[in-house]
Amino acid sequence: MAAEDKPNVVMTRWWWVRHAPVRNDGGNIYGQSDIACDTSDTYVFNAVAKVLPRKAVWYSSNLQRTHQTAEAIWAAGFPRPASMKWEADLAEQNLGRWQGMNRAQFIASRPVGTSWFADINEPAPGGESFMDLYNRTRRTIERINIEAAGQDIIAVAHGGTIKAAVGLALGDLPEQGLAFDIDNVSVTRLDYFASPERTVWRLPMVNQQPWIADDAHAAMHQPAGPEVKKLA
Repeated sequence: MAAEDKPNVVMTRWWWVRHAPVRNDGGNIYGQSDIACDTSDTYVFNAVAKVLPRKAVWYSSNLQRTHQTAEAIWAAGFPRPASMKWEADLAEQNLGRWQGMNRAQFIASRPVGTSWFADINEPAPGGESFMDLYNRTRRTIERINIEAAGQDIIAVAHGGTIKAAVGLALGDLPEQGLAFDIDNVSVTRLDYFASPERTVWRLPMVNQQPWIADDAHAAMHQPAGPEVKKLA
């Protein structure tokens, strides 16, 4: 018998959605800067609206790009929820004085093969480390797992936040979460099973892109952190 069929097991399903692409960053690192996103590709939002569960509780970060993304999903025909809770601890990593720096130049200054802006324990000057982001994301997930137990949760958040959630689901291995791509407006589902004896996570899908069969919408791929570029 499957775990979700056992009467003493509660399954809580997380549907993570990364915000829409940011086009006006000037090629710079933006981190927690409250910058707007581009929600003009209605095809993408129509596709995402079809795969999300109708009876869900909604959460987002406190940054406007997550709110704009949620609005675009609702405008695509998804029934608007009665409310959406804003969680500042689901915001992107605060990259401090790195915010506003040219992304390409910054990446070139870091060690080859870096999977994020820095080592997970290295804080940005005047900001956070990835572990800081991971720990606040984990605390928020653990709290919501209790307050919304047994429900579908749609959380509109950021690349770093979703990578942190994946690392938690992999067994509290934050650095492993950084190995995954999280594209704009992609859907990542993480299922949490809780019983009196134990808790366990399952990862049904990571970075699903319901529109991906159509190359015209490939512009949803923007890095959530550095990408290694081949030398010419």
